[in-house]
Amino acid sequence: MLLTREEMTFDFQGGKLDPVRDKAFIEWSMNQFLYGEMTGIQVGHWLYDAPDLNAAKFLARQSLEEMQHVDNFLRIMTMMDLRPGKAHWAVRFLSTGMMGGSWAEHVALEMAQGEGFVLMAFYGVIDTLDHKPSTDILRRAVKQEERHVEFGEIETRKAIEGKAWLRRRLLGLSLVSMWGVRRLAAYMGKRMPKDHPVLKFLPEFLALSNRCAETRLLRIGVLDRPLAELGTLKRAALVAEAYGGKALGGLLSLVTLPLRLLPFWPRKKRLTDVYLDDPHVSRFELPSGEPAEAARAD
Repeated sequence: MLLTREEMTFDFQGGKLDPVRDKAFIEWSMNQFLYGEMTGIQVGHWLYDAPDLNAAKFLARQSLEEMQHVDNFLRIMTMMDLRPGKAHWAVRFLSTGMMGGSWAEHVALEMAQGEGFVLMAFYGVIDTLDHKPSTDILRRAVKQEERHVEFGEIETRKAIEGKAWLRRRLLGLSLVSMWGVRRLAAYMGKRMPKDHPVLKFLPEFLALSNRCAETRLLRIGVLDRPLAELGTLKRAALVAEAYGGKALGGLLSLVTLPLRLLPFWPRKKRLTDVYLDDPHVSRFELPSGEPAEAARAD
């Protein structure tokens, strides 16, 4: 990866999340992860656009890993007596709302950047959750997330080579995803207790996530200077150019978008819409004979 574990690690100053005291927050957090892993179904879409056989093989393997991660989080939630529930709108926006419209957008926004945010969240939970069976599961899963991020970084570099227009588009779209993280930070900043050993740091942790995202963009080559050197008007122009280009490339979607936003307009249901009603989620049980404290990742 282009960033090290150390660069992506936030110092929580030894603070820990207690499974009893902090059950409500842990449950909320695990539901954000659960939704994110459910979006692994999107990987199947990109098998059609894989530029070569190695990329297709990677995606096929990744899709299985994402589904394994779904069960990992269901195991964690079962061990800790947590209930599946809806994800926050900002998480849904970052996971499905930012789904790419091209191979380059997929590897840049969903893999390098999106999974980069998830990876930092994994690191944060591993470092703070005082529940060893759960952190053991995450330590094994994190190796797969690291591979996903690295793949996204490599493929993004390939995609933007000699294409300044594509670099600008990916930068504009990345600015929107970073805005989503700032909105999530604002949400947490207003609701997290200021004296909690871990939760008081969450806005700062999310700010570090955005700084790491910026560093990744610089090292990939999507960004050629620090964001601080780009004025507000320049950033707005990049976002407008990015979405303008997407609109021209998908005129039909642009025409039908207002209709699809209406509550009565029919829309095909996807797994990310209905997973909470799926018996595998709502009735999940640990494998027969497997003690809760010994639950392991697949």
